[in-house]
Amino acid sequence: MKLFITRIVLALRNFRQWLVAQVIFGFLNFLKLFPADGGTKFADWLTRKIGPRLRRHRLMLTNLRNAFPEKGEAEIAEIALASWGNMGRLAAEYVFLDRLFDFDPHSDKPGRVEVSGIPIFLDLRDNPRPFIVFTGHTGNFELLPVAGAAFGLTVTVLFRPPNNPYVAEKVFDFRAKRMGKLVPSHAGSSFSLARELEAGRGVGVLVDQKFRKGLKTLFFGRDVKTNPLLPKLVRQFNCEVYPARCIRLPGNRYRLEIEPKLELPYNEQGGLDLTATAQMLNDKVEGWVREHPEQWLWYHDRWNIKDAVF
Repeated sequence: MKLFITRIVLALRNFRQWLVAQVIFGFLNFLKLFPADGGTKFADWLTRKIGPRLRRHRLMLTNLRNAFPEKGEAEIAEIALASWGNMGRLAAEYVFLDRLFDFDPHSDKPGRVEVSGIPIFLDLRDNPRPFIVFTGHTGNFELLPVAGAAFGLTVTVLFRPPNNPYVAEKVFDFRAKRMGKLVPSHAGSSFSLARELEAGRGVGVLVDQKFRKGLKTLFFGRDVKTNPLLPKLVRQFNCEVYPARCIRLPGNRYRLEIEPKLELPYNEQGGLDLTATAQMLNDKVEGWVREHPEQWLWYHDRWNIKDAVF
């Protein structure tokens, strides 16, 4: 009897995930009826209407108040609303990515996408060596590996698949066609990245994701756990580390930036200081977020406070 009930529960859960995925796919297919600019603007408008009605909005407001205690409630509310719009645009841009990314490194004509740090891209391409590019959930961070591919620079990207398996499959297929080699985040992903670095190639990681067990660090002055993967890979392979980000510009335009390599901290014994390195990553992402707070995903529980809010 217990086995039968378990099968029923699993079947219902699977059906629910399938149904949610069909709603998402239906919405994205609907967006295809619009021009790229119209579709992204509509998604921005829609998520600004829906987002504040969701429970996650409370978490978003709490995160913003904690991060910016100097800001008033009106400004906090404005940033939260714009952050929902940013998420809507991010979803719509999956549909229009082929039309949006128009950067041509061989063209002198300005396009929708501009790139800063081109000499770094070219140096990494022309002088192969192990390196790590890191970013955060700012702007349309998905455009960064696409930009690398435009320069002929292949980077193996670590990504966390969505929890919904139907959505995860679609997202993986979409990314793989445009971003090169992908490594889903799981227990063995560190070995896959290590093999790439050992072979003298580059990898890309997001460093602002929630992590339950990790290095004790600060983010916006509050305690967080940071994934030790990047510092450990640097310690093992002595590879260079480059910050990169995407900034949304007015008029549905984007600026992609790759910055000079970081000068990483070492301890008195000459070894890489893992915790100080993780803190350096957090500080870099925090600086980006402070510049454009509306372009970060405030709805996720980076500080592990959801249970206190809901």
